[in-house]
Amino acid sequence: MIIVQARMGSTRLPGKVLRPVLGQPLLGYLIERLKAVSRADDLVVATSTQAADQAIVEFCQMAKVPVVRGSEANVLSRYVQAGQFAQAEAVVRITADCPMIDPQIVDQLITFYREHADQYDYVTNALTRTFPYGMEVEVFSFKQLEKAASLNPSLVEQEHVTPVFYFHQERYQIFNVSFEKDLSRYRLTVDTPEDFQLVQRVIEALYPANRLFSLKDILLLLQQHPEWLLLNAQIQQKSVKKDEANRKNSI
Repeated sequence: MIIVQARMGSTRLPGKVLRPVLGQPLLGYLIERLKAVSRADDLVVATSTQAADQAIVEFCQMAKVPVVRGSEANVLSRYVQAGQFAQAEAVVRITADCPMIDPQIVDQLITFYREHADQYDYVTNALTRTFPYGMEVEVFSFKQLEKAASLNPSLVEQEHVTPVFYFHQERYQIFNVSFEKDLSRYRLTVDTPEDFQLVQRVIEALYPANRLFSLKDILLLLQQHPEWLLLNAQIQQKSVKKDEANRKNSI
């Protein structure tokens, strides 16, 4: 099952998940694209109990997507709640700042995980960056997530969920899926106003003619408009550092 974490309280761009483009919130585009994933059984949005996130609940109700509410800070516990709610065996983690994620990439990662579930606990395309930012997919065993969540995770691991796997590679089997070439310089995520400007232009250009445009379509468009990449070229992606977890009550 797919679990999307979403909240209104973003640090660099508050309320970004419900910012509209062509009359639809970014979360609406993400939900539409994830509903097109053929290899996932279900879709749940995991938001917080903060009052501001009631707007996310109401939008998901209109979109007919189940919502689970939990701790704002402990996103790991929110994922455990959502997985238990849906009786998940495996979880696909998607964050709401990826409104243009390609359903084919999600299917690719799910297929790889299913074919190698006896070998790997956690499969992603984001540990060694080759895919553009905004195309991150993580697939993992829900049983292993529950177990990791019970082992006194650090504050960093609680906030970012999957460091409970990749910070402890002596304990879990990890695999990173790479793209055919390094496209990590592209920022197709939404974390800042500059990111939003780029994503808005791409959606406005592609969505009216092709609601489920692919990463290939995006790359072709950006080849035609290379100046658009300058909009967010200076933005630095936030990183999750293992040494922070080690200093703060690591599992």
